Amino acid sequence: MSRLVKIASLILLLTGFLNPLWAQSKLSADIINLIEEKENSFMRMDSTLSPIKRDTSLLNDFILQCRAEKYVEGICYGLIQKGIYYRNQAEYETAIRLHHEAIRYSNGIKNIDFRVIALNMMGVVYRRKEDVKNALDYHKRALEIAEASHKNTETNLRSTAVARNSIGNIYLTLQQYELAKEEFIGSIAIEEKLNNKLGLAINYQNIGGILESQRKLSEALIYYKKSLEYNEEINSDLGRVICLNSIGQIYLEQGKTNKAIDILKPTLTMSVALGDAYYITMAKKNYGWALINQGEYDKARILLNEALAEAQKRNIQLFIAESYKQLASLSEKTGDFKNALRYTNLFHENEGEYLNERNQQYMAQLIMKYDTDKKKNQIEILEKENELVNLKLTNNRRIFSIAAVCLALLATIMYILYHQNKLKTEKEILDIEQRMMRSQMNPHFIFNSLNSIKLYIINNEKDKAVYYLNKFSKLIRIILATSRDKDISLKEELETMELYMNIENIRFSNKIDYQLNIELGIDSNQIRIPSMILQPFLENAIWHGLSSLAGDKKVQMNVRKKSDNAIVIEITDNGIGREKSKQIKAQKTLKNPSVGIDLTQERLNNYYKDMDGEHSLEITDLYENGLPIGTKVALTIPHKSAKFNFEKQAIPT
Repeated sequence: MSRLVKIASLILLLTGFLNPLWAQSKLSADIINLIEEKENSFMRMDSTLSPIKRDTSLLNDFILQCRAEKYVEGICYGLIQKGIYYRNQAEYETAIRLHHEAIRYSNGIKNIDFRVIALNMMGVVYRRKEDVKNALDYHKRALEIAEASHKNTETNLRSTAVARNSIGNIYLTLQQYELAKEEFIGSIAIEEKLNNKLGLAINYQNIGGILESQRKLSEALIYYKKSLEYNEEINSDLGRVICLNSIGQIYLEQGKTNKAIDILKPTLTMSVALGDAYYITMAKKNYGWALINQGEYDKARILLNEALAEAQKRNIQLFIAESYKQLASLSEKTGDFKNALRYTNLFHENEGEYLNERNQQYMAQLIMKYDTDKKKNQIEILEKENELVNLKLTNNRRIFSIAAVCLALLATIMYILYHQNKLKTEKEILDIEQRMMRSQMNPHFIFNSLNSIKLYIINNEKDKAVYYLNKFSKLIRIILATSRDKDISLKEELETMELYMNIENIRFSNKIDYQLNIELGIDSNQIRIPSMILQPFLENAIWHGLSSLAGDKKVQMNVRKKSDNAIVIEITDNGIGREKSKQIKAQKTLKNPSVGIDLTQERLNNYYKDMDGEHSLEITDLYENGLPIGTKVALTIPHKSAKFNFEKQAIPT
């Protein structure tokens, strides 16, 4: 037995001795020289090692040889490239582990280029995982190190450009389009200086993504094609796949199915050949969409189910939601309305999950904590009340009498409330509709406001975050307070609207010029109007009139006297007009019906039905030389005791 042990030990020793030589024999002479010389320039290493970057077997051999030679830069480079490979296979946890190890090794290298690149690549993985906070943290650390070094080497400049591009992509994910565009333009300036066509291709693609999100499809197509030209020049198959997918999607959104098919069919083949799971899933989803429009339902179903399976396997939440959306469309077109409804519900669930996980994590935690505390308090209150009742029942006659009186009083109150409810059913229904109408602004407005405040927190702009959070909390408090009142004074309503406009203006980087003018002699304290009655008109002015407008954005509210018993409130914007807004809305894949104006009209009719004087609502499109220059809303409000104080002054805001 001892002889066998000796033989086995000898084999192991020989294997350990020969292993580096075996690995060495699989690497080229140039790579062996690079290891022996211990090259410390990332760019020269990248040029020499380019042939093995997508071969994990050779990368493992390279890392093994570098460990044997204690060549730290080489180990770091190999780990980074392996991480990139697994990221492209959507094996994100493996990629994160490799990049963590690369960062650890890079901390022991004087050359900061390796550390900056490792941090950037880690950020890209987290961005693929839709983990916005971690992605932004890593990219900002990379950018801070690169800029603090004041080095103008090609590697450092490229790392800076990559960091700015990645931060721009994160802003794009958070729908902060102006901030995203600023980062992409900054990255382009660096890439042009370096004549890096790959970097230029990526940034032009990203700006196209901004324009597509803003529904500027024709402009987006120009940028996508520009990106494709750069990818053709550098012969990048991955770049072609990304650009062609985007161009095909634009054609689908424009209703040009045949053009989309011509592009997406070969793109799917190219994606499979590349083996990048993320873009294979994207290509299958888009090609399936195109086949639906062409009427090839069976083929479309197969592709969309494959895309859904791939997205679920790798937890790519965006593609899960988009696959359900297209499967719902397919089911509807084939008459399978049961599955159409099921897929639509799954789409909304996953879309909500995708958006909430990506942008609203902090708010979700606050809501959950609030609900838990609220239920806990309610249970404690009920337990205390129950305990009190039991004590009263078992106590002396006096306590029992008090309990009986309380119960009788409670029964009387409940009877009165029931009787009032029965007599005023119609009025209660209208009041509920009013409260529902006021709550319509909660989902999108509150999420968008908190998202903008969150962005200030992430960017460490504490003063701005506190400033706007104070305004936001004040507005919510006003809404909750006025929801109990049938009406409020015009002065309170105008102050609330000014607060609302300040918060909405965050989304536009404070580029909306909002002005309020009150005619001399009008005492806004004496005029009562339904609460939050002006908000839908301001919301329409912003999101239907100004959001798609390039250049100066203006909203003006004028309050003027019409007669002794009536005033007129005019809201004027310099937006794109209702016709252009309808055209943009018609191009959207999902169309949400707008009911705000109709509900406002019903509230006005209900509020003024018993009041003397006529009320009216007029919406007028404004034109100049035949071109739309905005929209004007004129709301005429009667007033029972119109007391106009001619000592008041006009108040421009």
